[in-house]
Amino acid sequence: MAVLRRLTQARRSPSERTALAGEAAAEAAEAALRAEPQPDAGTGGPAAEGAEDRPGKAPKAPAGNHTPEPDDPRAAAFFDCDNTILRGAAIFYLGVGLYRRGFLTRRDIARFAWQQAWFRLNGAEDPDHISDAQHTALGIVAGKSTADLEVLCEEVFEQVVADKIWPGTRALVQMHQDAGQRVWLVTAAPLEVARVIAGRLGMTGALGTVAEAEGGRYTGRLVGELLHGPAKAAAVRALARREHLDLDRCAAYSDSANDIPMLSLVGHPYVVNPDGALRRHARAQGWRVRDFRTGRKAARVGLPAAVAVGVLAGATAAAVALHRRRSCA
Repeated sequence: MAVLRRLTQARRSPSERTALAGEAAAEAAEAALRAEPQPDAGTGGPAAEGAEDRPGKAPKAPAGNHTPEPDDPRAAAFFDCDNTILRGAAIFYLGVGLYRRGFLTRRDIARFAWQQAWFRLNGAEDPDHISDAQHTALGIVAGKSTADLEVLCEEVFEQVVADKIWPGTRALVQMHQDAGQRVWLVTAAPLEVARVIAGRLGMTGALGTVAEAEGGRYTGRLVGELLHGPAKAAAVRALARREHLDLDRCAAYSDSANDIPMLSLVGHPYVVNPDGALRRHARAQGWRVRDFRTGRKAARVGLPAAVAVGVLAGATAAAVALHRRRSCA
């Protein structure tokens, strides 16, 4: 990773930053897969506690051993996170967690609430919202300990994952695990967040946005760029090369037209809870569609403005109340 850190300091073209982000994500994912012991697979730590009781959790590996070789080592499944596995967007849940721990202001949390409402109601990502959340998060973590953020992510997503997972997508994850295939989460969310969510679902590992760190502290910069759109495809391609996967035998799942590059890489693309653009593309390509949402049209057409304003007002009111409680304490 040291070479990647040096490279990311240089001025790079968009395509070079995309490739760098993909390589960084794949390198981090492979390093975690090869690490010994593996916290989420066997020897304690928050991710291991109660693992046997979580649906979809893979059996624990013996302490001190590497992850067992899959029965079908040339095939794998790649799952997008936001609105594919998780209801809503992981980065916004992280924002709420940061606020509750004093890292964000009331204005920040109001903006995060509005963006989350927009995402839930429109069923699609807004690049400006994602960029805004990214820059806010990078500014917050600059100079902070990487270990501290890992602990914070565990705390934030302990409850979120249990409450926000689409049961239908969880079943798809389990289907690939039962087939003896590796299953990877692929998301623009920070790698630390991605690993927690993947661990809770018993996935093999995660490909996420890699934040640059030196001496155990974040610099406030990314390695390459956000793992979004073409960068996800670059990460999947890089991991497939490292793990000797046959992409024609692999599957990928996503809700967003931004992930068409990733979906187009594999032999078995699936569309889950799609936005309008991806639904149209899937229809044209003959891709299979799974929609686990209920009352989708009602949510998008019936009360969008009222719900959005309500979410924003509720978040702001909660922020004020929390601020007052802290002031009185």
